Amino acid sequence: MALADKEILANKVNETLTQLRPFLEADGGDITLVDITDDNVVELMLHGACSSCSMSMMTLKNGVEESLKKSAPEITGVKAVNMPAEQV
Repeated sequence: MALADKEILANKVNETLTQLRPFLEADGGDITLVDITDDNVVELMLHGACSSCSMSMMTLKNGVEESLKKSAPEITGVKAVNMPAEQV
C-alpha cells in the first residue's frame, strides 16, 4: 500500500475511533490506532478497562471492526496488539 493511501486509511480509522471513543470511555476504557498492515488489518491498542474486560473481544469484533469496515470497506480485520494470544 502506498504511503499516501495508508495515511488516508489511517485518517478514516482515527475518525471512526473518535466517534466510538465516548462509548469506550464511559466504561473506563479507550482505544488507539497502532498500525495498519499491508493486508489492511487495523492493529489497535486497548487501554484502561478495555484491556482487561472479558467482553473486549466482542466489542472489538462486533463494534469496532464493523464500524471501521463501514467507514473504510478496504479494512480486512482488526487486531488488538495487547491482548493475550488466547483471546485474539
